[in-house]
Amino acid sequence: MKLKQLAAAAALAAAFAATALSPVNAETFRLSHNTNDTTTWQKGAEKFNELLQEKSGGEMDVRIFPMAQLTGGDQMKQAEMVGRGALDFVVTSAINVTPLVPEMAVFSLPYLYTDYDDVDATTSGEPGERMTEIMAEHGIVVLAWGENGFREVTNNVKPVKAPADLEGLKMRVAGPMYIDVMNALGANPQQMQWSETFSALQQGVVDGQENPIGAVIIPQRVYEVQKYLTTWHYSYDPIFVGVSQKLWDSWDDETKEMVRSAAQEAMTYQKEITREDTAKGVDFLKEKGMEIYEPSAEEIDAFRQATQPAFDTWAEKVGPDLVSLFQNAIEGEGNGENAQSN
Repeated sequence: MKLKQLAAAAALAAAFAATALSPVNAETFRLSHNTNDTTTWQKGAEKFNELLQEKSGGEMDVRIFPMAQLTGGDQMKQAEMVGRGALDFVVTSAINVTPLVPEMAVFSLPYLYTDYDDVDATTSGEPGERMTEIMAEHGIVVLAWGENGFREVTNNVKPVKAPADLEGLKMRVAGPMYIDVMNALGANPQQMQWSETFSALQQGVVDGQENPIGAVIIPQRVYEVQKYLTTWHYSYDPIFVGVSQKLWDSWDDETKEMVRSAAQEAMTYQKEITREDTAKGVDFLKEKGMEIYEPSAEEIDAFRQATQPAFDTWAEKVGPDLVSLFQNAIEGEGNGENAQSN
């Protein structure tokens, strides 16, 4: 009996010792994002937590909640909750923030960008800094920009080769700007939470949707419920790691730098894997049975012209000066001749 008591006492002592050596005072923060736990959004969030734990010596920990669980599946509400300090961190895309911050729609104006060089000129340049300032006015500190990607269109009815092919199709969209874009193309837009979209596609409630290949279409297995995809690159959507201004202001400069550094490294990683997955995505989707249509430059121009009214409407909403800031950055890359004009 004494041996058993000694063994129990030793085990208890070991447990206390382990506790003493572990970060018992580690602060756990909540991070919400839109998509499921297979996406590059999730992988970026996991990398952020991993780096933050490492840099803080285990004193900071991030619990990740995919599919906007903390907002009842409402992906638009996440930023608002972070802005008022009810949530700590968010990984979300620019288009999902537009109900709170309309200016964020500038990133996704139809055919603003032609390639990744254009994109990087804005997110890594003065436009990205300006958007960070605007977000701060709404109580959200943007720590780093990541990537959702160029949004491609899928549907179950027919190949989309020209604007007329979208006429009458019921298309799930993420936000108000895309409603105007789809209306300009003659489609029937249906704004819907992403958490509801897969089953809506499966049941035929909507005919199609538009999203990036590497960040959403492949990891969310959209190919299981959609037949046709057109690589029309009509709109770009960045994601970002944001933190509540209230939480940010509670930290000293050293902690702020540590958190920002972890976020920037995590989003660099997230952007790399998203672009890698996108590059090999078309072949993967073909293997899965999707019919892929890759439009010519002339066909892309037809989509560009058809969406010009939506571009003009939203350029006015976000502000001509802001649009010009983006266009000037893009033109600095030598690619501005293909961007829409407002």
